[in-house]
Amino acid sequence: METKDKKWIVGQGSHIYFPQDTRIIMFQVILALLPACAMALYVFGMDALKVLLVGVISAVAAEALIQKYLMKTALTINDYSAALTGLLLALNLPASSPWWMICIGSLIAIGIGKLAYGGLGQNPFNPALVGRVALLIGFPALMTNWSVTGGYLAELYRKVNPETLTAATPLGFVKAYSGTNFSADLVNYFNSYKINWESLFVGTTSGSIGEISELALLLGGAYLIYKKVINWEIPVSFIGTVGLISMAAYYANPQATLLPHYHLLSGGLFLGAIFMATDMVTSPFTFKGRIIFGIGCGVLTMLIRLYGGYPEGVSFAILLMNIFVPIIDIYIKPKRFGV
Repeated sequence: METKDKKWIVGQGSHIYFPQDTRIIMFQVILALLPACAMALYVFGMDALKVLLVGVISAVAAEALIQKYLMKTALTINDYSAALTGLLLALNLPASSPWWMICIGSLIAIGIGKLAYGGLGQNPFNPALVGRVALLIGFPALMTNWSVTGGYLAELYRKVNPETLTAATPLGFVKAYSGTNFSADLVNYFNSYKINWESLFVGTTSGSIGEISELALLLGGAYLIYKKVINWEIPVSFIGTVGLISMAAYYANPQATLLPHYHLLSGGLFLGAIFMATDMVTSPFTFKGRIIFGIGCGVLTMLIRLYGGYPEGVSFAILLMNIFVPIIDIYIKPKRFGV
């Protein structure tokens, strides 16, 4: 508006307009996960479809029921955040997951990981990872009951007792038999290139239904970066750190350590780095902060994989680094304009 003497003009501030709201952003992330969902359906069939449907429906239902009957607040299921949480949780589960366990995971993810802190935007931890880690601790046998898709898994299952296996990926097999005479044979078997990186990259192996195809996950990540939904810093620094540490570990002790491409392409690294660690609410907002966050996730992941009791460390690493996000945001700040 203008004053009568025309000396002062008050206008809109020079703010950058970003034509996306929460609903659009969540929907774009769901679209980016469709290649991984399609690969899960191709490899695991109707079992994967069951897990995906139950995960999404139970998460949306949990949020609606808690908000309506416990919190007495307006429903927010139309922003797609609950559906995305359920989808991410489902993609982190085996194809053999029973429906009731998926429902428990959704309830924990939504109720404890999200709504207990006030809802979307106030949660300090990634809700889907909260649900997954809770299920991993509470139901370890069911969470590692992988489906055998053939190939190297079938051969290994003929060599060992299937009832004693705790995981189906190369990381899991080696961790399950670490410290035994069979451990060295497993390392030599995997490092002999009988399982090459192409099969791991495309997704013809077993694991959680959403982590098997790095190709599908990269396609989704490229779409999100193109749409400016996520930044490249966290995925690149996260995956790059895992690659560097795994290379150093292998060359330091090649007889007892898997080749680096197993650490990069086996397990949930790409799913976690692209779709979980980049969560806007639980990751730093500065360029340097995101680099530090990604490096921290990579270091913790490899410490757990190499020295911890679990074969996979991505989920734990991201949740642990979520704790440090406020500290990173406080101490890693951009220089103010004019200073």
